[in-house]
Amino acid sequence: MTATIISGKEVAEKILTNDLRKKVENLQSKNITPTLVVILVGDLGASASYVRQKEKFASKAGINSEVRKFNDQISEEEILKEIEKINNDKNIHGVIVQLPLPDHISITKVLNSIHPSKDVDGFTPTNVGKLFLGEETLVSCTPKGIMQMLASINLDLKGKNVTVIGRSNIVGKPVSILCQQQHATVTMCHSRTRDIPSKLSDADVIIVAVGKPKFVTGDQVPSGCIVIDVGIHSIDGKLCGDVDFDSVSQKASAITPVPGGVGPMTVCSLIENTIIAAERLSYSE
Repeated sequence: MTATIISGKEVAEKILTNDLRKKVENLQSKNITPTLVVILVGDLGASASYVRQKEKFASKAGINSEVRKFNDQISEEEILKEIEKINNDKNIHGVIVQLPLPDHISITKVLNSIHPSKDVDGFTPTNVGKLFLGEETLVSCTPKGIMQMLASINLDLKGKNVTVIGRSNIVGKPVSILCQQQHATVTMCHSRTRDIPSKLSDADVIIVAVGKPKFVTGDQVPSGCIVIDVGIHSIDGKLCGDVDFDSVSQKASAITPVPGGVGPMTVCSLIENTIIAAERLSYSE
């Protein structure tokens, strides 16, 4: 069996240049251009690379994107004041704080200071709570992107067995809720789960966000499953995911690559959330 490759790059391109561009043009006809502000603290190479991709995708969709850079000596109070200014600026519709932050700044305090209506990362307690309750909200970007990738292959999750490996607040927990909302039966695995291969044995869909390179191998997955690999690692100068692509792709019916899989969809979802935030502002005016 040769797995179908679910290209996040291709799915994101279609969403950005078709659906999202039309929404932006509609907003611009009302004199609203969706605007995203990215707060970048310090000079980490990986963070700067992610920010560049966000700017590139923003341009494709036709929204404004601004990066506000600060050195790593900035105080927590100064960052909080900057976010307060953004919260009060009606011309800014979304804000994200690029992680990680320096040790002297509380990530929780900073993220919780973002107004939920502009929390396009979907990390604030208000938006997480609404997701849990099944209410309309800004859904965190990686889980949202994963669901769009599954939709791109016309997968109906109703009654399917989904196994999620990793229980982070950013990926594992929210994606398990989204799958349940589509009537899947979800099994959650984590670092203390015993005998993970047995939990994979009847999985129709496997979502891996465990943060360990090539953690899932071909001998552990059932034939015909669909595999979503959220991880990204660099080993000897080569990128790989949480899944051993070579062996798993021989068993799976569909699989996401690394790079070019979940990563582009995460950024695409961020842009979409910014547009949704702008639309809601236009409705409320």
